Amino acid sequence: MSKQEKKFYRRRLASSYITTIVSVSLVLFMLGLLGLIILHAKKLSDYVKENIGFSVIMKDNAKEASIIRLQKTLDAAPYIKSTEYITKEQAAKEFTLELGEDFTQFLGFNPLLPTIDVRFNAAYANNDSLKIIKEKILANTNVKEVFYQESLVDIVNKNVRKIGIIILGFSILLLIIAIALINNTIRLSVYSKRFIIRSMQLIGATHGFIRRPFIWKGILQGIIGALLAIMLLTVVIYFSQREFPELINLQDINMFLSLFGIVILLGIILTWLSNYFAVRKYIRLKADYLYF
Repeated sequence: MSKQEKKFYRRRLASSYITTIVSVSLVLFMLGLLGLIILHAKKLSDYVKENIGFSVIMKDNAKEASIIRLQKTLDAAPYIKSTEYITKEQAAKEFTLELGEDFTQFLGFNPLLPTIDVRFNAAYANNDSLKIIKEKILANTNVKEVFYQESLVDIVNKNVRKIGIIILGFSILLLIIAIALINNTIRLSVYSKRFIIRSMQLIGATHGFIRRPFIWKGILQGIIGALLAIMLLTVVIYFSQREFPELINLQDINMFLSLFGIVILLGIILTWLSNYFAVRKYIRLKADYLYF
């Protein structure tokens, strides 16, 4: 083989290797973007659920010590995220700011009652759970009534369910497309080496020995492609945070680390499986079909 032929062959191998990595990284980038959307949708739905208004209105004659005791009891409950005790005086100040005038001077007294504003953990922000919790709170003799908008809770949960189904369907479709694209890219890469596989078989190499370098090379391509995809995702996250600062409240480092870990795992698994089945096909292929 001449030097020119060797250079051409090396360039062709390098081109095939780079093309496979770029294809894998772009597909993993798309899957990573979908993962970001899913994680943010979950965080956003939890944020909305955890900010549904639930007010425990106390009786006018309820002592402050009793109210604080109830607040501490609620804080200790597993379904409560946070509580805020609002005194009659605080409520009057807030209402005065909203109206723009002091209504207590006009009425001659403060008609507002002390309340405890409650925020629930997202898992409990549904009407079935809230009804049970409402009954427990109303059992306290210092509580006058419990107020929350049942219709709003119902609408939020229905919309979250619908969005979840749509995202799940889209995720499955994109995953199938991603698997098909990575599989076809690797099959083409292995196809170009089908004569090498045949030569190895002719000198007595076992199937495992033939598969091993292809699989390890595929795993390396998957890792490199995943790292490139993570770099692109990091750029997207950086610019999205800069353009939409409010997104920072819905994000945390553990969420990103989990997503990056899944991208790397997908890169390894998809390339490993694709190389395994592609090489197995050409190991089993009869010599007459190698030229087609």
